[in-house]
This record gives sequence, C-alpha cells and structure tokens, in this order.
Amino acid sequence: MSSSPSQYELLTDLPKVDLHRHLEGSLRIRTLMEIAAQEGLDLPKEESLLREQVQIGTAEPKTLPNFLSKFRVLRPIYRSPEIIQRVTHEAIEDAATDNIVYLELRFTPAALSQARDFPLHEIVEWVIEFAAEAADQFEIRVGLIASVNRHESVGLAEAVAQIAADHAGDGILGLDLAGNEVDFPADPFTSIFKSAEQSGLETTVHAGEWAGADSVSQAITLMSASRIGHGVRVIEDPEVVAIARDRRAAFEVCLTSNLHSGVIGGMEEHPLPKMINAGLVVTLNTDDPGISNVRLSDEYFTAVSELGLSEETLKGLILSGAQHSFLPEPEKKELEGRLQQLLGLGMKEI
Repeated sequence: MSSSPSQYELLTDLPKVDLHRHLEGSLRIRTLMEIAAQEGLDLPKEESLLREQVQIGTAEPKTLPNFLSKFRVLRPIYRSPEIIQRVTHEAIEDAATDNIVYLELRFTPAALSQARDFPLHEIVEWVIEFAAEAADQFEIRVGLIASVNRHESVGLAEAVAQIAADHAGDGILGLDLAGNEVDFPADPFTSIFKSAEQSGLETTVHAGEWAGADSVSQAITLMSASRIGHGVRVIEDPEVVAIARDRRAAFEVCLTSNLHSGVIGGMEEHPLPKMINAGLVVTLNTDDPGISNVRLSDEYFTAVSELGLSEETLKGLILSGAQHSFLPEPEKKELEGRLQQLLGLGMKEI
C-alpha cells in the first residue's frame, strides 16, 4: 500500500463522518494558552510545556491514568459562556476544515459546568445554540450527544439524562456513558440508559476499551446501546462478536486514541481489520483530536498505511457512519445518499 503524500491528500479530500469526538478533547493549544492568560490560570506559558500537560507525547507512558489526566488540566478553563462558545465553534470549524460533512459531537455538561458551577440545563442550552451557529457558519451538519462519566454520581447522570431528553429533537440526539470502565462498572447507569432510549434518545456506551468483551456484551444486551464507543476488545470473545454482529451494534473505533491510552501496544496490533473481517459494523473516528493531536484524515491514513485497509473499505466505513448515525431516519437517508454521490458509489447496505 502506497504511503506517498499524494495518497494522504486523496484521503484528506474524502468526505467524512465522525461519530465519536469529545468537545472537551478538541481544544486547540493556542486557544488554551490565550484562555489561560486571560483568566490567570496556573498553566505553563510556553507552548511546548503546555503541550506536555494536555497532549500525549511520544515518550510518555501510554496508560489509562495518563490519558485521563489530560482532561483534569482542561476542566478549569470553562469559566464563561463565551469560552464555551469559542471552544465549540473552533471544534466544529476544525472538523469542517478536515472535510467532515457530518459530525456527532459529544460533550460532558458536568465538565463544562465545574469551573463556575453553571446550571447543567444552561450548559446544554448553550452548547445547542453555539453548535447550531457554528454548523451554519462552517456549512457542516452537527448532531450533539450528552455524555456522563462512570466515576461521577448516578444522580448527576440522571439529571443530565433528563435535560438531554427534554431537548431530544432540539439538537440533542443521544446519551453517552464514558470514563474509566475498569474501576467504575456500568451497572448503576443501566436504568438511566433504558429510560433515555424510551424518551427518544439514542444511546452509546464506552465499552471494551480498557475492560474486556464482557463490557461490550453488557452495553448491548443490558443497556440496549445501539453503538459502542471503541469496543475493540470485543474481538477477544467470539460469542460477544456474534451478539454484536446479530444486533448490528456499531463500533466507534478511534485508532490513535487506542494507542495513546494503552489499549494496544502498537498500531500493528490494532484489531480493526479483524473486526471488519468478522462482519462487525465499524466506523472510524477521532475521539479527542486535541489531546491526541490528530485529524480524521490522519486516522484514515493510518488505517491505510499501517493496517492495510483499501480506499474502498474506507468508503464503506464512511457510509457505515452515515447509516448508524443518530439522525432521524429521513435525515439519515439523505446523508447516506449525499455521501453515495460524493464517494462515487452505488446504493448498498454496509
């Protein structure tokens, strides 16, 4: 498989779908520096030193604790609606610049509210408003997913889920469970996610990332999640692979993130090709482009140059992203048809 610059340019030009991107993990370094100076935050003033605190470097350990530590540095910066507006606009602009035509941007109201104790409902309403503004400005379609963390309280998750449900069809498409699945199991959140589904929200659960295939099985069978964040360890258990394949659960795979968080020891170990060969529904996404310093085009190039995927397979993954988006069915079909045309493909089911 060629790895020439022209191939990278070709992949950059492809119209893309990103279903798994965290707003809080999409922050530009220069923006962080400006906000830190403006707000008097105790952060390094030199860009190189700041990068060490908020991005995964080549020499530092690739572990779950180290990966999650980056987010603790970022939480104090959301000190005004204007800051949240700027970060939201820039995250969506960066996606549009990378030729992403449809983005599902997930955000954590608890993280955005922490610095100034903003009411959760105001956070949700702000992000809906700011995302709609940016989508219009940068000519990109954006859906929103409200996210809750396993390590935070069930009561907080219930509050966020209720606010998200109140805004179902008003910008919020789904509910996500994120965070450390090794130390914080999903069991306490099961009823919340079932209720969210009944209220009209789609659901996605981070599972099978740091914990094993059983975590994926739980998300699909007990929590009724239609999509799995990461889920790469599903491949360890053929029975769970069969369950996921039969249920047509879609996996939101994020290559560089899996390397940076220690899920895999090297990119050559990534199970993406095995997942595709097993007949699983797979999409390709960024996770936290600010923390991993990647674009979706970079992930495509990695899939081709290091994992041996063909351009035709990538096009299939793009269509899969459209087909398993959280958009209402008519809008989903419209997006799929548009991508079929842009990719030069005939109608087919992925």
